[in-house]
Amino acid sequence: MGRALDMASLAAVVLALTGAAAPARAAVRIVTIGGMEFAPAPQGLKVGDTVMWVNLDRLEHTATAKNGAFDVDLKPGAEAVTVVRQAGVIEFYCRFHPNMTGKLTVAR
Repeated sequence: MGRALDMASLAAVVLALTGAAAPARAAVRIVTIGGMEFAPAPQGLKVGDTVMWVNLDRLEHTATAKNGAFDVDLKPGAEAVTVVRQAGVIEFYCRFHPNMTGKLTVAR
C-alpha cells in the first residue's frame, strides 16, 4: 500500500514538473432567438467553444456570419450548434430578416 502511495506521489510530481495538465474544456454558450432578436450576446467566448442557437420564434431564422464562419438555418423550435474556430469579432445576421443582427467577440 505504501508503494502505491509513493507511485501516485511520483506521478503528481512528474506532471507538475513537466507542466502537463488536463486540457481546458470548451464551453457551450446559448443564444436564443425570440421576438425577432438574438439574445443574449454570449460573454467570454474562446476559440473552440460551442455556440448553441435556439429558435424560440414562430418564424424560421438563420444565424449567418458575415465572414462565412457559419450559417445555420433554424426552423421554429429548432436548435443548432457551431464551434467557434477563430478569434476576433464575428458579426452575424438572419438572412430572412437582415435587421436581426448580433456579434460574437471571441478571445484566443
